[in-house]
Amino acid sequence: MADDSNRSVRLLCRPKQVNTKGSDPGIHFWLIGSPFFPPLTVASFLRRIHALPDLPKESEDLRTLIPKGFEVIGALASGDDTDARAAADAARGLRNLLHGEGTDRPVIGAVCGSDSGDLRFFVSESGNAARLEAVTSVIEERDPEKYVWENGCLLHCELPIKLPLYHGLKNSSDVEKAYVQATEAVIAKLRDPQAVYMLETSNKTSQDIPPPVIIRGAQLDFYTDFSKIKPLAEGDDGFDASSLSCSYFSISSRAGSPVFSAENADTIQVSVLFNSLGSSSASTVPVAEYVPVQEEARLLAVDIKLDVLCYSSRELPLKYAVSSLIIPGLVNQLNIVQKLMLPNLLAQHPRLKSYHFSPPGVLHPITVFYELSFGETEMKQVEVRRSLHSRWGLPYDRPLLRISNALDFSKLTNNDIVSLRKGSTLLRDVHIGIPSSGVTGGTVSLVQGSYEYFHYLQDGYNDSGWGCAYRSLQTIISWFRLQNYTSIEVPSHREIQQTLVEIGDKDPSFIGSREWIGAIELSFVLDKLLGVTCKVINVRSGAELPEKCRELALHFENQSTPVMIGGGVLAYTLLGVDYNEASGDCAFLILDPHYTGTDDLKKIVNGGWCGWKKAVDNKGKNFFLHDKFYNLLLPQRPNMV
Repeated sequence: MADDSNRSVRLLCRPKQVNTKGSDPGIHFWLIGSPFFPPLTVASFLRRIHALPDLPKESEDLRTLIPKGFEVIGALASGDDTDARAAADAARGLRNLLHGEGTDRPVIGAVCGSDSGDLRFFVSESGNAARLEAVTSVIEERDPEKYVWENGCLLHCELPIKLPLYHGLKNSSDVEKAYVQATEAVIAKLRDPQAVYMLETSNKTSQDIPPPVIIRGAQLDFYTDFSKIKPLAEGDDGFDASSLSCSYFSISSRAGSPVFSAENADTIQVSVLFNSLGSSSASTVPVAEYVPVQEEARLLAVDIKLDVLCYSSRELPLKYAVSSLIIPGLVNQLNIVQKLMLPNLLAQHPRLKSYHFSPPGVLHPITVFYELSFGETEMKQVEVRRSLHSRWGLPYDRPLLRISNALDFSKLTNNDIVSLRKGSTLLRDVHIGIPSSGVTGGTVSLVQGSYEYFHYLQDGYNDSGWGCAYRSLQTIISWFRLQNYTSIEVPSHREIQQTLVEIGDKDPSFIGSREWIGAIELSFVLDKLLGVTCKVINVRSGAELPEKCRELALHFENQSTPVMIGGGVLAYTLLGVDYNEASGDCAFLILDPHYTGTDDLKKIVNGGWCGWKKAVDNKGKNFFLHDKFYNLLLPQRPNMV
């Protein structure tokens, strides 16, 4: 093995995600990069789940999961440096299955010490596959989201297709042949010079929406490799489609600091228009083709909806975005659906639909096919999701890949803090961007995931003076809804009271009253409506609450759910703590349900209705009363995917 000190591997995700300690030697992870990144840039680690040498099965899974614009660039094995060769060979074999024999790019053979856990990287060049070069320079990107999305964008294309299949009743194999022929016909249409592709921005909230761009099939180039595509010169803004890049649809200015993520990326919507008629000055008449059959036949209509998501550099010319990303993505999905459909075509054929997800910790979107004939809680679907969680290193106690988690491009708007829940106009995640706590050297532990802010007088309901715990409960339930642990609506005050009566905690006269509730009642409601268990911390005085900061920090790090604090006649929602373990200094991130104004974010933050509170402020005033006991309700995450 040679040493190459002039090359560097750039890691966009943290190596600690790839712990193989105690594992058997062999390939454990695929390394994912992008042709739009510099060579040897690793965007994610994808776990291998099929036993090698079953590369075809791995390639089938990865063809679905990894969007066009990302690709396999290497493999990681457990063992010593001698195992780097096997990793590089496996990666090259997988690339050949996914992208064809003509992929002349270097691949990474990485090894992780079985005991030490140290990562070492080697490069295999396509021209000299037998030679491995050690790479000693490894760069860990400090802001990987910015690296991926500052100069990147998404292309999204939905294409509904109805395939009419004629087949003889006596020969079931005829329908399979008809399906394959119909699929081939659709693929030919996608590449036809008469096909038309309309590209437009999916961001309809911008004031300066660029006009759509039309690209015709005759303008497309299906044979140029990404490495040979030259980016367009900056400032080349001619309106001919061949002279426009993806940056044509970029949003030039956004309010506030940009958020770099798949959810906030510029998205180009691509529509496919099949034009079967060429331009002609001669008049024509419709033509019907009659094909006689030799035996009794049947017509089977198969409805398919392709849904493709691709990643691209903003500098890529639009015509190459269509020919090298969108069309290959549509062809991939057609072939995937064909393989899944054929075994049960004459029976109840599968109801397949693709969904796109952006799970936490994964820098790029992923695509998953789900069989909608099964409910999400059925064991078959649970096992599919559990396998996907294993692939991407996602926790097994969080439903991150349920259908309700999927990216919804009809709702995605940039820098929008209003809830995506249908019909809801409530503020969401109001703590984001608030000033720091003032704790020197502290560690901030926060709620993870989204919630809605419920407070007094919302929805025209006057609960001022008695409804703060109800509002805190509504905020907590909204968190479970938005994290897709439940699909129930956030209950009203009356529905909360009804629940407590149903379980026997309150008398029927409680319904419609203005009686307070506390942490214990909240735990009963969460258990009844959501099946969520809670931990309760009791303190005899508000003066003791700072002593619970370490325990609260562990809660936010492990459970990450909002906490209800009840003391005397007041209730608050706790969203996090900032705690210096050495000095004991701490601050509490409080979301106050006693706010009675309009849902004006600036007014809420500036008024301190959402902000950091110290137990004793600079003026010596106690935030938590010393003559009152407090109960803290810590909801626990359900263990589910």
